[in-house]
Amino acid sequence: MIGVDGDRLAVVALDARRARDVRIAGAKAAHLARAAGAGLPVLPGFVVATAGDTAEAHRGESELRRAWSELSEEGARPLVVRSSSAHEDGAESSLAGLFETVLDVHGWDAFTDAVRRVLRSARRVPVRHVPDRGGDGAARADMAVLVQPMVRAVVGGVMFGADPLTGRYDRVLVSAVPGGPDRLVDGSADGVRYHLTRHARLVRTEPAEPRGTRLLDHGRLRRLVRLARLAQREFGGPQDIEFGFDGDDRLWLFQTRPITAMPSAPPPGARLLGPGPVAETFPDVVQPLEEDLWLAPMSYGLTLALDLTGSAPRGQLRRLPVVTTVDGRAAADLRLLGAARSRRPVLAFLNPAPGARRAAAAWRTGRLRAALPMLAVDLMADVDRYLSELPPPEAMLSGRLFAAVSWGRTVLASLHAQESLAGALLAQGSGATAAGEALAVLSEARAAEPDDARLVARHPVLLSLLPPSLGPRPPLPARTAWAGVPRGTAALPAREGLRLRVRWVQEMQAAMVHEIAQRFTAAGLIDDPCRVALLRWTELTAASDGAGLPADLPERLPRPHRPALPAAFRLAAGCPVPEPGGRRKESPGQGAGGGFGSGAAWHGTGTPPRHPVLVVRTLDPAFAPLLPGLTGLVAETGSVLSHLAVLAREYRVPTAVGVPDAQGRFPEGTRLSVDGGTGEVEVVRVAAVAEPPDTEAGVAGAAGAEAARPGGVEAVGGEVAERGAGASRAGAGSDVPPCSRDGDARGAVPPDCPDYREGMAS
Repeated sequence: MIGVDGDRLAVVALDARRARDVRIAGAKAAHLARAAGAGLPVLPGFVVATAGDTAEAHRGESELRRAWSELSEEGARPLVVRSSSAHEDGAESSLAGLFETVLDVHGWDAFTDAVRRVLRSARRVPVRHVPDRGGDGAARADMAVLVQPMVRAVVGGVMFGADPLTGRYDRVLVSAVPGGPDRLVDGSADGVRYHLTRHARLVRTEPAEPRGTRLLDHGRLRRLVRLARLAQREFGGPQDIEFGFDGDDRLWLFQTRPITAMPSAPPPGARLLGPGPVAETFPDVVQPLEEDLWLAPMSYGLTLALDLTGSAPRGQLRRLPVVTTVDGRAAADLRLLGAARSRRPVLAFLNPAPGARRAAAAWRTGRLRAALPMLAVDLMADVDRYLSELPPPEAMLSGRLFAAVSWGRTVLASLHAQESLAGALLAQGSGATAAGEALAVLSEARAAEPDDARLVARHPVLLSLLPPSLGPRPPLPARTAWAGVPRGTAALPAREGLRLRVRWVQEMQAAMVHEIAQRFTAAGLIDDPCRVALLRWTELTAASDGAGLPADLPERLPRPHRPALPAAFRLAAGCPVPEPGGRRKESPGQGAGGGFGSGAAWHGTGTPPRHPVLVVRTLDPAFAPLLPGLTGLVAETGSVLSHLAVLAREYRVPTAVGVPDAQGRFPEGTRLSVDGGTGEVEVVRVAAVAEPPDTEAGVAGAAGAEAARPGGVEAVGGEVAERGAGASRAGAGSDVPPCSRDGDARGAVPPDCPDYREGMAS
């Protein structure tokens, strides 16, 4: 009658010791049996087991009928029939909501049908969770059925013994709805969230409730927090608990399991990072060699600029890189750059150290302000001369290719440093930008020359419209509106001229690396030229000295696409945790965890886009199979403690719930960013070409804006500037084309080209 051989059925009372064995009773029933043994308020019941060591248990359908008759009082008392799989409610994965639960079961026939439905739901277990024991019966053999009386709860909900959204273990999070917790966990109701301390002090309620009409008064909240503490003591960690208060105000524990996907909280003193200052220059994931060639000089140059002007403590500058990578994306230290306010503004105002540093650097800064225009002209002239004298890469010896790349790392630091200082110390001048000049050139020259490569070779200022890359060069905009008359790069102010040289040097380095990769491939050292981007600079130079390439290079994979970083975040166990208040609130919603992600809106039907953000009405558990491929999840209704939200956190899918009219506001294809910490969902507006930000006062602001292209400080009076001092200043503003990947430049590499490897962080 059940659909399973009656001899395989075993009935185990929930208060029996065997019911605590997960192999027999499944995880859900085993946890409740253990909780009941510890004196927690658990309803009576029994387990229908189909596997495990049940030799001492009562077997057969007759025993099942006897247990049903006793618990239901001959069918007069409704029952709840629930799954209890060995694969659910674990510490690593809950499989929340994937299996069947049947409520309010009356009569023997309805009971046997409910047991059959629960056993069949075992087939829903994801393949990655099923041990390889062969056949369709593997999952069914690990499924038990938990049977308990039905409680007519007046208030029910879910309680987390720690905050699963922020990772705080000193908080208890309760979400409650009128009636039982089933409407909350299936995502059909939002519920009221109570944020509590470990001593039951109410921190806040979402949404706010009038004091006299609370679902959970102070007495109920105190009992819940006590239950959370007792469960944590019994199971050794904070628990995810389903509960209910019956008509007599008795508290019942319906389910307990470990909290899965508990995020790590940033350690005290974790750095405040953000992509803002560097995202314009490096909008995508950078590969290891790109990081060493371009981000390391940027960080080093910015460090020198901040040190020269006393804008940051020297000890911190020596210890912490100003620019780094997180998940392959560029990020900058917002506090070192002065792009973030202090958490303690009063103490920061009273702290005399910043003022003392700036006072000590005032004399040096004054001299720099006077000398910087000529230093910038000299440096630009030196860069233009060097690039114009380079022969085509294919005509150069391999040693000179490496020397040119190494020179580029050196001069990039100087360019970044002076560009940062120019933005802080010099007047803005005409306000012209390299990107604006490039747009004017493109609007005038595109009709006569449709080929991008020839267009860039003829007008290298167009490189300011493209991000640096060791891969294929992205295309230029096909059409642009009239952007004024091009006036030549000589008309650009010093800061923009330095920015443009940064881009030219990066393109030269890309051309040299491309030629090196071709030669390595021809020599049989690598099987694909693209793999050279997976090397570090030290590994590449070691190979040039005859040390060979790393043995693990064939197994290395390119850094995959990652969602855009939050505007401000701190790292916890290597993962970015958005800073509260770091993003502007544009749409109400509740964060359900999972981090931060971005992609294209998708409503769940048809072919998904490449990086889909699923936008739905409710958190339907049927969407669970889609979670591994999502970059975000947005729901108009639902609770952060619903089953689908729990699963989304396990899969690290950024999730926001309670976002009004989400499907109407975010049509399919809309570019979205989802912050699972704050619940903010924003439309990402991507411009084809981004104008550089306005020059900010102060070195930190200038450094941040300049880092939108690379930025840094190196020797303002150092080797490169000194070597360029004798160059013709008249040529500094000329439109001299750098060496491109197509081999347009001319000249020879000086034999005394310095090697900058020793001074750079890899």
